[in-house]
Amino acid sequence: MIENRMEGINEKSPWQDMTVGGVVLAGGNSVEFLTGDWRTQTPVWHPEKCKQCLMCFPYCPDSSIPVQDRKRLDFDLDHCKGCGICAAVCPFDAIEIR
Repeated sequence: MIENRMEGINEKSPWQDMTVGGVVLAGGNSVEFLTGDWRTQTPVWHPEKCKQCLMCFPYCPDSSIPVQDRKRLDFDLDHCKGCGICAAVCPFDAIEIR
């Protein structure tokens, strides 16, 4: 048994009932949360330079590059964290990080 005494509360729980730490028990839910305000840098898409190669799309860790009818659209800044990976992989310099 593990005893935990905080502010007069005496909790006794068998260690088998305790939650394991550092384990992801469910799928991500970032669609439900607007995490884009964490961003310190912002990607800017230049559609006139873009050749629609879609190299940026699979590299985006936040799925912030929407694609419709095999063409990329402007960034989903509600979820983009500004990591800059998309700009690094764009062979046409169509993405700039500001």
